[in-house]
Amino acid sequence: MGCTFSGFNAMYDAANGGGDIWINDIRFKIVRQLGEGGFAYVYLVKEVTSDSSSISAGGLAKKVKDPSHLSDDGTYAMKKVLIQNNEQLELVREEIRVSSLFSHRNLLPLLDHAIISVKPTQEGSWNHEAYLLFPVHLDGTLLDNFKAMSAKNDFFSTSDVLQIFRQLCAGLEHMHSLEPPYAHNDVKPGNVLLTHRKGESPLAILMDFGSARPARRQIRSRSEALQLQEWASEHCAAPFRAPELWDCPSHADVDERTDIWALGCTLYAIMYGVSPFEYALGESGGSLQLAIVNAQIKWPAGPKLQYPEALHQFVTWMLQPQPSVRPCIDDIIFHVDKLISKFSQ
Repeated sequence: MGCTFSGFNAMYDAANGGGDIWINDIRFKIVRQLGEGGFAYVYLVKEVTSDSSSISAGGLAKKVKDPSHLSDDGTYAMKKVLIQNNEQLELVREEIRVSSLFSHRNLLPLLDHAIISVKPTQEGSWNHEAYLLFPVHLDGTLLDNFKAMSAKNDFFSTSDVLQIFRQLCAGLEHMHSLEPPYAHNDVKPGNVLLTHRKGESPLAILMDFGSARPARRQIRSRSEALQLQEWASEHCAAPFRAPELWDCPSHADVDERTDIWALGCTLYAIMYGVSPFEYALGESGGSLQLAIVNAQIKWPAGPKLQYPEALHQFVTWMLQPQPSVRPCIDDIIFHVDKLISKFSQ
């Protein structure tokens, strides 16, 4: 992939901000670090424009097709990935390629990107660095919101639960309706960005397409089944991973309904803050894999249900261990729209 980086000049100071970066021909100033994980770092950056040009007429505005993706104040999220070998380089290139396939308001758009060669230093052995630019959502992920709400013993309302979930369904519907269909493969609260809106339910956006692949795979041997399981163990979060990705038969047709399983787990998590199977990790002799493969859902105990029983039944419907009887995204959307009509305030 012909990713270039022109005029690169970066100095990183996560504590104090500072440092300028050019992504291709557009200049950004690092404001602060937002997060990190593995070999990736996420920074809040601000586009630097000349005195004679405004943010709305700056360099990025000329490149981005959808003006709704532009920031009013010129701030964005920049993901920096340290790449140590050719395998990692190909994974980043694939993430960039796949991200460019999607265009939907509930899927995080990739606004710009660059990959550069760097000389290894004493601090690290990486030989490439990738820079991916996205819209910024400073209200954090669903996971971040769970932690903040848990500290206050707070929960989303039934209406907000359904509206957040409906938006995730819309994003996945876009991915599943492509030709060929794509599966996200890592739907979980940590990959859902929220933006709180006054008088409305939060805006929900699905992000991180590093694990997204064509959804439909024909498994015709034990070695292919084991390869799929190994791939899933590296790319799909365990508490949200579908049974067929834990124990794949030697003859199976795997499809986008792996996302439906993760979606059911995520709906449970929107309500209760965790996957429906994480309880197994805290039990003596408990097995997360067995709990998932057998669909042993455990509902929170209490004298009063926080949410309508219809939502519990909805989750159970999505968490069918046999993928052939698990609903598709169109079925899910039809049902959630009925629930929204029933429980809307």
